[in-house]
Amino acid sequence: MTPQKQTFGLAAFLLLSFATASLGSVASISAAGFYADLVRPAWAPPGWLFGPVWTVLFLLMAVAAWLVWRRHGVSGARLALGLFVAQLVANALWSWLFFAWRLGGPALAEVLLLWALIAATLVAFWRLHRLAGWLLVPYLAWVGFAAVLNFALWRLNPALLG
Repeated sequence: MTPQKQTFGLAAFLLLSFATASLGSVASISAAGFYADLVRPAWAPPGWLFGPVWTVLFLLMAVAAWLVWRRHGVSGARLALGLFVAQLVANALWSWLFFAWRLGGPALAEVLLLWALIAATLVAFWRLHRLAGWLLVPYLAWVGFAAVLNFALWRLNPALLG
């Protein structure tokens, strides 16, 4: 694979990942104020932390997918890359469910689905490129934490997250 093709591939996965982040951020336009208004558990992170964490996670996702693609191409990694795209769709949907539509229960169900898709993607990536699998571990952990936080916020704020 030529260096130009590798660079193009990395740029494409970065674009895909950060396009997903942008789609989610549109739904989260009022997230800071909404999050501040919620009754939160003592262990909930401050609102300012989410942006930097998600930026790093989307970068790691893109690099992981690129490593798999670079080694196996689309045809050799069809399932793994298909799972990658599926989890990106689920990732963007959660922001809409929770922040835009304020549906705590459906957001919880969806984040659990997202976690399962990430786990499946991690396993598929691991089988094809160990480093790519490792790069998804922080994402899986963060979404697991986000699921617990989603549950707590939904239970503590039934009027706001019906």
